[in-house]
Amino acid sequence: MHMSDALLSPVVGGIFWTVSAVTIGISAKKITSENDIAKTPLMGVMGAFIFAAQMINFAIPGTGSSGHIGGGLLLTILLGPWRAFLTLASVLVVQCLFFADGGLLALGCNIFNLAFFPAFIAYPFIYRPIMKKGFSGGKLLLATIAAAVTSLQFGAFSVVIQTVLSGNSDLPFTTFVLFMQPIHFVIGIVEGVITWGVLVFVRRIQPSLLSDEPTHAVAKPLAVILTIIALATGGILSYAASSDPDGLEWSVAKATHGGEVSSDNPFVTALKRLQDKTAFLPDYAFKESTGKEKPHPMSALGNSVAGISGTIIVLLTALGLGIVIRKRSRQTKPL
Repeated sequence: MHMSDALLSPVVGGIFWTVSAVTIGISAKKITSENDIAKTPLMGVMGAFIFAAQMINFAIPGTGSSGHIGGGLLLTILLGPWRAFLTLASVLVVQCLFFADGGLLALGCNIFNLAFFPAFIAYPFIYRPIMKKGFSGGKLLLATIAAAVTSLQFGAFSVVIQTVLSGNSDLPFTTFVLFMQPIHFVIGIVEGVITWGVLVFVRRIQPSLLSDEPTHAVAKPLAVILTIIALATGGILSYAASSDPDGLEWSVAKATHGGEVSSDNPFVTALKRLQDKTAFLPDYAFKESTGKEKPHPMSALGNSVAGISGTIIVLLTALGLGIVIRKRSRQTKPL
């Protein structure tokens, strides 16, 4: 559900850049005032895990569409809302700048749509109330599916509102909604099941991460296993990803009867040129293969290189961000 710049006007894109930037600042400030700083190093590991997981598009039978997990709910359950928002923002920035996944103008919208709703809506109002009265596998499955569906429904509707308000396209509101909401309902169910599976695995290794009690340290075996899984997913399993358009691309194509949305706005064009310079593996492939009739002879390898390099970049970015916040937290503690 990564929006492209063609869907947005500079005004709408700028507004959500501001909203997301302010939320990032508030999140960083909130983390520095918390006592539970042991989870901060896990931001890097989980960010890398989500980056790799997002590369695996799963086909939705009978639709010609595909989906991938957003990861915001999983991050929020394990890291808390503030760390989750920062971590997913780091993932989306890396995807945008280095892999041209989502537009530069749309970056603020993508952060808001994918990170805000799971962290600050679905988690506190859906997941926590369901899980409040004790743990069970069935209750956890219900909570993750309900919260994932809720966050994706809000996110999908937000995409529609942002697109319609921008007025860049002829996408009719009603038609766009009727395609966006059902397809993301299905994607939300799959994400909920995947989130449940990961949480069951995490609970077996370190149950404290799923409790409300402060975590004194993150188990090293868990961090190592998740990092290995992330590298293997990005480097190997990404080959198995569906090539069908994702839920947003599919909805746009359906609403426009197979057409594409483009923009000739000079500002959007300038941002696209800038993104072309920063993206060393656009669309997770070698740059030389982009826009040519014959694919680059090593284009398949480019997917693995993108998966592994992106996983490492996100790991270092989110980990570095976490370390900085942790140091600031220690400095602000009263003597």
